[in-house]
Amino acid sequence: MKKLFILFFVLATGFGLKAQIQTPQPSPLAKIEQKVGLTDVILKYSRPNMRGREIFGNLVPYNELWRTGANENTTISFNDEVTINGKKLPKGDYSIYSIPKQDEWEVIFYSTNDNWGIPQEWDENNIVLKATAQVQELPFDMETFTIMMDELHNDGAVLNFIWANTVASLPFEVPTDEKATASIEKVMSGQPEQNDYFAAASYYHDQKKDMDKAYTWIQKAVEGNENAFWILRRKSLIEAEMGKKEDAIATAKKSLAAAEKAGNNDYIKMNKDSLQDWGAM
Repeated sequence: MKKLFILFFVLATGFGLKAQIQTPQPSPLAKIEQKVGLTDVILKYSRPNMRGREIFGNLVPYNELWRTGANENTTISFNDEVTINGKKLPKGDYSIYSIPKQDEWEVIFYSTNDNWGIPQEWDENNIVLKATAQVQELPFDMETFTIMMDELHNDGAVLNFIWANTVASLPFEVPTDEKATASIEKVMSGQPEQNDYFAAASYYHDQKKDMDKAYTWIQKAVEGNENAFWILRRKSLIEAEMGKKEDAIATAKKSLAAAEKAGNNDYIKMNKDSLQDWGAM
């Protein structure tokens, strides 16, 4: 009985020491949170290194299912429905698997994401979407496996899977215009404030939507903000877009004077550039 107690004590002590030790993981975990338009995207993945190994076609065989990283599932979440390769992916959390090929990858969005690597029992019913990522060869080696969200714009971005001298690129689209337009319509039908008028006018101008509405809203934004050089700047651009050249020049001069008074060099330069383009300087 005494020996049994000593053995239990040694094991318990050993486990206790083990639980206290912290060592770095060979494939450290990364987390990226990115706003794309109005959509929140969260990506989690582990990042293995090359360590002198040949990666694609060797460590990661071609034409075989890959966990797309290391350790636990590589996961991605979208808080809106997104579009990939022209197909709709409902909002939610997904694990990402892939089948790398020399000229393209098949990227798989899988509905369960609590696996360690590839599920022991692969279920085709859990495949929510398959998409094709185009492959390019890099002029250098990326030592650590990297997933990046690049080429950000209001309506989407590109998921780039990068390792060794390979990058596989997968664009996706987000419903920014639908959400922004709905928000503008809701606020404008209620009791909008001056900042709302400016935001709505700026969005409609940037997206080349209804310029008459944009002009009405920017005029409202100017009321009570006659020295707001950033609002006057936007008004001049909307006027120029509508072909109101003389009005645009007059408004740009007001914006320039207000920017000079405020000491804002960025807006001073932008207004001067526009006035020069419009033949007013």
